[in-house]
Amino acid sequence: MKQWRSSAGTTFDTFKEAATGSQGMVVTNHPLGSSAGLEMLAMGGNAVDAAIAAIFALSVVEPMMVGPLGGGYINLGLADGTGLCIDNYTLAPSAATPDMYTPVSDTWPDYLTSVGRVSQVGHLASGVPGNLKAWDEVHAAHGRLEWEAIVQPAIRYAASGFRCSEYLSRLALDHAEDIARFDATAKIFQPGGVSVKPGDLIVRPEFADSLRLIAQERSGALYNGALGQALADDMAANGGLITTADLAAYETIHNDPVRGTYRGYEIAGPPPGNSGITLIIEMLNILEGFDVAAMGFGTVESAHLLIEILKIGFADRFAYLGDPATVDIPLEWLTSKAYGSSRRNDVDPDHATTALAGRPGAESSYTTHVTAADGDGNMVSMTQTINELFGSKVTVPGTGMLLNNTQAMFDPHPGQPNSVAANKRVVSSMAPAILSRDGRPWLGIGTPGGVRIFPSVFQSIVNLIDHGMTLQEAVEAPRLWTQGQTVELEAGFGADIQTGLAARGHDITVVPNVAGGMNGVIVDPATAMLTGAACWRADGSPAALAGGYANAEARFNPLV
Repeated sequence: MKQWRSSAGTTFDTFKEAATGSQGMVVTNHPLGSSAGLEMLAMGGNAVDAAIAAIFALSVVEPMMVGPLGGGYINLGLADGTGLCIDNYTLAPSAATPDMYTPVSDTWPDYLTSVGRVSQVGHLASGVPGNLKAWDEVHAAHGRLEWEAIVQPAIRYAASGFRCSEYLSRLALDHAEDIARFDATAKIFQPGGVSVKPGDLIVRPEFADSLRLIAQERSGALYNGALGQALADDMAANGGLITTADLAAYETIHNDPVRGTYRGYEIAGPPPGNSGITLIIEMLNILEGFDVAAMGFGTVESAHLLIEILKIGFADRFAYLGDPATVDIPLEWLTSKAYGSSRRNDVDPDHATTALAGRPGAESSYTTHVTAADGDGNMVSMTQTINELFGSKVTVPGTGMLLNNTQAMFDPHPGQPNSVAANKRVVSSMAPAILSRDGRPWLGIGTPGGVRIFPSVFQSIVNLIDHGMTLQEAVEAPRLWTQGQTVELEAGFGADIQTGLAARGHDITVVPNVAGGMNGVIVDPATAMLTGAACWRADGSPAALAGGYANAEARFNPLV
């Protein structure tokens, strides 16, 4: 444990250590995920190979967070300064209708809950998955190694087993009642009727077989093959809506990144329907007019400023951002320096104000993030999910694959902006960010955390650029969050900050953590050395590749 101290005298502890390497870096929220990515780098693969191998491995060892039957966003920054973003979020099935769920209540806190929780748990909770298709596409276009090699670490972990962490054990116990409803899921996470415990060996043989098929047939195994047929058959037998036609028709969306700048750095990431990067750019544009460094990290003054800017960001999120197929989004205006400058007038430096805040969404705080970089200067930042913990809690029989429950992100009330509709994408707060210096990727970073994702990534960027923190310090620093009502403060801020913010009119709640396990990779522009870091909020671990091949002049000189 180390202590960070600002010039203003505020302190916080860091709990983990960063890793450095010259040839490559991969950081995930599980040591075995990072190990799988490192294996690809050691085989001569690039950042894309490492990231996709890592996400396959996480599907095995972090099953409550991610799997092939989920959705997310991939942000790729290439050494030549070009970029690509893939929107592989789920779609509502083609048979979905606005009235397919019966709401429990028209008021909060149960506004988004459906009768019988059918939009949260079970077959009707699942959207058409996009993860596997995107993993295949980005590898086919930009990977270096053979596809079969990419999947091998995940196959090994599933077939031979892995040890249950305290984190996985605790989350499985929290959801034991729902898991017990589905035999194929309970078989893995409740062997003998008891939730898995730390240190238990978890073996997933059926998922290993599915991964072997994916290694042979790529994403076609799901979208036009036996895995898709098994999913559709299970849906038909249990009142679900996803069909083989839905799977065959699914398409990812490939976009140029939305881009902005902050104090000489360029930030790039997925454009809308993702809202995270757009809002980070907007909020950084507002913040750029303030001397944040002089305020100091963790002071009442700087925390108040961040809170007020978050309120503006969320007000604009609810007013302007949605599915681009159904909403006209003023993207250029929202991300412009002129608009950011105009919104500074709405920040009262001394008192809490009220920004127009929309109705909170139902995004899960549980997902996962992978950051990978190679020695050639390429970088991947990708956030992927099955939405809530263990998704819909349904495992497709015979496949070992957990279904997502992204339908829970829709409004169960008909006639609302976020109501269910056939083939509709929901708005996501994911923020797989890449920042560049002099046209080359400098920082890749992201985190789980639902609607707390982009505010947390925003704060980490400020920590690095304005407060001069190391990457380890930036991802572990205390966070805050609000979308216009109560302000959540992590306990690391201390009592003085709580008191000072309350005196300015903020309603303060102290929470164990805001968002989840952030991780990232940063490149030293002078030496090209890579540093990876993961925070204390999850099982995250960086894995670095250094050294390299023998010098060209090296010769073997046997003793004679």
